[in-house]
Amino acid sequence: MIVVSGPSGAGKTTVLNRVLAELPDLRFSVSHTTRIPRSGEKDGVEYHFVTRREFERLHSEGAFLEWAEVHGELYGTARAEYDRAMKDGVDLLLDIDVKGADQVVQRFGDAVTVFVIPPSYTDLERRLRGRGPDDEASFQRRLAVAGEEMSHFRKYQYAIVNVDLEASVEALKTVIRASRLRTSRVAETAETILSTFQTHKEN
Repeated sequence: MIVVSGPSGAGKTTVLNRVLAELPDLRFSVSHTTRIPRSGEKDGVEYHFVTRREFERLHSEGAFLEWAEVHGELYGTARAEYDRAMKDGVDLLLDIDVKGADQVVQRFGDAVTVFVIPPSYTDLERRLRGRGPDDEASFQRRLAVAGEEMSHFRKYQYAIVNVDLEASVEALKTVIRASRLRTSRVAETAETILSTFQTHKEN
């Protein structure tokens, strides 16, 4: 489980898309959301777009590993996404907010957590304003939420300041590659090799 968080406008999506295209055995976890699709977004690709009623039904059935309400909309990671990744033997990449990340870490103690930080307040403001026609009150709320999310970066194992796209992509790839070499990930293979030492000793 590779959990990536960061304020809206920090550039997470661009970084994640590059990493997904360049790193093998990695799958993006497509979340469910009640928000309206943005221009160019497709159901089942960026998100599973559902009604609030459908989301609440799935939640009541225990379908989500984590869920949170962000900017008045509901977001959740389906347990089925994790089950499919486990079955196929691939790592699962999650793009979720800080509340959802807390829930995932509580359930999966070996989850790898990464926080993407924008270069500056000014840069984040520019990116958010370029996204579309929000009224000023909504825009200011988004900036306030971004500041609140930023205050949680110390909870994460890794942090990437997204000044340069290429450097940020390489940084995330490095984190994922290193996580695949943790002793917990290679323990089964190592134990098998270790058992052969005992066999030779007995002979």
